[in-house]
Amino acid sequence: MSLPAPDPLCTVLITGASSGIGEQLARQLAAAGHGLTLVARRQERLERLAAELRTQHDVEVAVHAADLGDAAARAKLVATLDASGRFVAGVCNNAGFGSFGDFAELPLERETEMVRVNVLAVHELTGAFLRPMIERGEGAILNVASTAAFQPLPTAATYAATKAFVLAFSEALHAELAGTGVSCTALCPGPVPTEFGENAGATRREAQLPDLFFTKPEQVAREAIAGMRKGKRSVIPGLGNRGSAFGGRYVPRTLLLPIARRLGGRAFGPGPGEPGS
Repeated sequence: MSLPAPDPLCTVLITGASSGIGEQLARQLAAAGHGLTLVARRQERLERLAAELRTQHDVEVAVHAADLGDAAARAKLVATLDASGRFVAGVCNNAGFGSFGDFAELPLERETEMVRVNVLAVHELTGAFLRPMIERGEGAILNVASTAAFQPLPTAATYAATKAFVLAFSEALHAELAGTGVSCTALCPGPVPTEFGENAGATRREAQLPDLFFTKPEQVAREAIAGMRKGKRSVIPGLGNRGSAFGGRYVPRTLLLPIARRLGGRAFGPGPGEPGS
C-alpha cells in the first residue's frame, strides 16, 4: 500500500519541516488529512506552522525541536514517537544542508556535521521506523537526495557525496521492500528557491542557472507525495533536472569532472564587491 490513507492513530514524520520543501510536505499532507510530527531546529517556526495546520485542516500536529546532527537528539526523537502510541505511517527525511567551495578550504567540523545530518540521520530514522511498517504491511519512506547525487561535484564534494549515499541507500531499500507493502522513495530535486542556497553560500551559483532547472517547493512536494503514494523508487521533479540526472550518470567522468570543476570555480569565486574580489 505504501503511504496509507490518513488515520487519526497514525502520524507522518517530517524532518526539516520549518521551511522550503519540508514545509510544503507538511502543508500538503495535512491538507490530505494526515496527522504530522514536525521536526526542525527552529521551534518557533514549527509552532506557528503546526498551529496553522491544526486550525485549517483539523489534524493532530506534534512539534519536536531537534538538531538531527546530534545522536542524543535523534534517540530522543525516536523514543518520543515510540512512546506516543501513534503508528509512524510515513517518514520524510528532508533535513539537510550543503556547503560550497574547495573541501580543503572549508571548516572540517561543518563538513563532518553535514555527514551527520545528511547521512547518519537519514540512515537512523529510516531504520528506526522501517521494521514496524513491514510488520504492519504498509508505510512509506521518503528520503530527500538531490540531482547532485548523480555525479561527483568538485566545490560541493561533501554535499554531493552525502546525497549519493541517500540515493543509493534508498534505491537499494526500495528493491528489498518489494512485496512488503512498504516503499522507499528517493526524491532528487534540482535547485529550489528556498533558504538552502543562502545557507550554503551558493546564491551566486544559483543566480547563474537557467530558470528551467528551478522547481518550486510546492511542485517538488506534490510530486514527492504522489511518489510516496505510488511507491515509486525515485522522483526527479522537472524536465531539465531529469536531463541533468541522466547526463550525470552516463557522461564519462574524464569529461564531466573538469567541466564541473571549472563551472564550480566560476560560481563560487568572489564577485564584485565581495571579499577577495
